[in-house]
Amino acid sequence: MRILSGIQPSGALHLGNYFGMMKPAIELQVQGEALYFIADYHSMTSLFEPEVRRRNSLDVALDFLACGLDPERTLFFRQSDVPEVTELTWLLSTVTPMGLLERCTSYKDKIAKGIAASHGLFSYPVLMAADILIYDSNVVPVGRDQKQHVEVTRDIAIKFNEIYGETFVLPEPRIREEVAVVPGLDGQKMSKSYGNTIEIFGEEKAVRKQIMSIVMDSRTPQEPKPDADQNLAIRLMKLVAAPDVAREFEDRLRAGGLGYGDLKKALFQQYWDCFAQARGKRAELAANLDYVDRVLRDGAGRARALARTVLDRARKHAGLA
Repeated sequence: MRILSGIQPSGALHLGNYFGMMKPAIELQVQGEALYFIADYHSMTSLFEPEVRRRNSLDVALDFLACGLDPERTLFFRQSDVPEVTELTWLLSTVTPMGLLERCTSYKDKIAKGIAASHGLFSYPVLMAADILIYDSNVVPVGRDQKQHVEVTRDIAIKFNEIYGETFVLPEPRIREEVAVVPGLDGQKMSKSYGNTIEIFGEEKAVRKQIMSIVMDSRTPQEPKPDADQNLAIRLMKLVAAPDVAREFEDRLRAGGLGYGDLKKALFQQYWDCFAQARGKRAELAANLDYVDRVLRDGAGRARALARTVLDRARKHAGLA
């Protein structure tokens, strides 16, 4: 089973990224042949500062390796280090119906958020299809809101196969049903675009201040809170703390007697402890960037070998070789 996933280097990774994509991806690396890439080509639709892209890409690599990605088990690489994907994007573009792209909700959502319309933004699903198809990927782990991306990839592959003969493996989405929406500091979905994130490796003082700023209701500490399970700090604690610890704080809040200030202090400590080992590992990696570069370079080399095989097959079937 070949598993593929990618993440954009659009900014500092946060708890939403970790629990929504990174942690499940790291757990899957023992279940098959995993390929995980830093989607720097994709970031070009919304990020236009070269140095920021370079820095963000390095940070993603450091974060992933620190959190447990094993380069002995996984091909880990920068998307742009496998240029074959751009050639395959053109081959796929020639058979992709305009109506298919027009129905994609991600383009409309991004325009609504103020991202400038461009050909790259509109044709983003074709590059995504190339990312998936060029490695003969079998499984693509996605959240339910991203299922359409894999369905579009399948539609494009089927169209190409109908015209030029059996060329591409049809991937299957693996929906992560258990991944809840990670709430941000304001209660909305945690997202960089909302400015409500808690970084995985944020500075201690800054994150403490953020967590202490979470707005609570006006009930006194003594009042019972029958809706304790809906409390924002409790919801976040359930992600970063051991189940019995989170349950204890929820029970205390529900019964009354636990002040919100004490709850938020406890949340910060659980967050800080949760990533303590990873913080140490990240510091070691940051002091050994040659190793990080070697991991990405080796991953790209092995990924290119796979990509070349699929691209050569597609070129031959399309009469280009």
